[in-house]
Amino acid sequence: MFSLVAIAIVLAPSPIVDAVQYEPNWDSLDSRPLPSWYDEGKIGIFIHWGVFSVPSFSSEWFWYHWQGAKQWPSVIEFMKKNYPPNWTYADFAEQFDPPTGIYDPHHWADIFNASGARYVVQVTKHHEGFTSWPSNYSFNWNAQDVGPHRDLVGDLAVAVRRYPNLRYGIYHSLFEWFNPVYLEDKKNKYKTQNFVFNKSLPELYELVNTYKPDVIWSDGCPGKDTYWNSTHFLAWLYNESPVKDTVVTNDRWGRNVVCKHGGFLTCTDQFNPGTLQKRKFENAMKLDYSSWGYRRDMKLSDVIPIQNLLRKIATTISCNGNILINVGPTKDGTIAPIFEERLRQMGSWLQVNGEAVYKSRPWTFQNDTVTPGVWYTQRTNETTTSNKNVYAFVFDWPAVTLVLGSPVPSSTTQVTLLGYKRQFKFSQRSGGGMIINIPAIPYKKIPCDWLWVFKITNPQN
Repeated sequence: MFSLVAIAIVLAPSPIVDAVQYEPNWDSLDSRPLPSWYDEGKIGIFIHWGVFSVPSFSSEWFWYHWQGAKQWPSVIEFMKKNYPPNWTYADFAEQFDPPTGIYDPHHWADIFNASGARYVVQVTKHHEGFTSWPSNYSFNWNAQDVGPHRDLVGDLAVAVRRYPNLRYGIYHSLFEWFNPVYLEDKKNKYKTQNFVFNKSLPELYELVNTYKPDVIWSDGCPGKDTYWNSTHFLAWLYNESPVKDTVVTNDRWGRNVVCKHGGFLTCTDQFNPGTLQKRKFENAMKLDYSSWGYRRDMKLSDVIPIQNLLRKIATTISCNGNILINVGPTKDGTIAPIFEERLRQMGSWLQVNGEAVYKSRPWTFQNDTVTPGVWYTQRTNETTTSNKNVYAFVFDWPAVTLVLGSPVPSSTTQVTLLGYKRQFKFSQRSGGGMIINIPAIPYKKIPCDWLWVFKITNPQN
């Protein structure tokens, strides 16, 4: 009898709570809380891979640099020397055919997981218009009809989701350089929306319903948001879509709303303001300084050193940002060893110092008031919520003492170095802050000695 009563209680329906319904205007859309996984994850991987990976020269803007309004002489000369006069950009698509046995999306996912990233954003369509999935709205200009003859989006989505720490997201360009329907809308000063309702928006709905991405990274928005019908799409995305509770979006939904509205702000490429931002932002940056897509003429000096990459991570997250780190695979579907090395180095460093990154929040001070090259995050102790840890990212190893002007020690403060077991002695600085004594330790034996993180437990401020 008692067990039956208990079962009845368990199975009783819960009270129905009306979910928030977002209206198709920015005041309402901007009020949506950012899903917590995004802020906690901090680090993502960007992938630029498409038909532009075949010539692999200049950048992912190759077609525009070749035949657009602002042609590059170096690209014109490259085509004259390497391809016949009647060659078209569409001919490159036939060569975008990553061989089975060389391209392995599961190997990509393994690298991304090892990097310590928490989400992956794949370019599903760049401004060239080629869709990396078998889109019903891109006839004969998609990865199923030409080139790979496979669903590159579906392949990678499955591979990424094998790892519990990784989420899958998509990049999608709203416009296309040479699409005649778009160009007609542009000619009409965006008063017609034939391209929007017959091409761009149907692709977005198709991507969301088919692949259920947790990130939608929109780009390429020369018209205003009203032309792109952006607020209506986002209202559907937040209210009705299969990812309405988990999806995050950026701010590139019209030239008039960039850096103003959206889930998180990107403002400009490689946006890293260096000061605390009230709104969550994302620093989308490149491992290759010169290009998002793979370049066959890339030199070692063009690739960011691991020390500089880690410094960008520290300065970004200190100011309330996430960082999206780009790799450009080759046309054959391989990730260059130098890119793989950088990502695996980052992952090794995060294994030691990840507690200062994941789930961290900006502190009262973003960088130190006395010593340059010191940046901060904070995190509440999850087992003892009354204790707070402040993390000091130190770019240059201190010789004898580390002088910090920002954290003020308390009677219960302890100082440790992540990756090193012993505590450090310290004293209160007369002008405010603290002085940490640095013993003669073999710091080169500390794992991943590219950037050091000191943990300051329970400071006064």
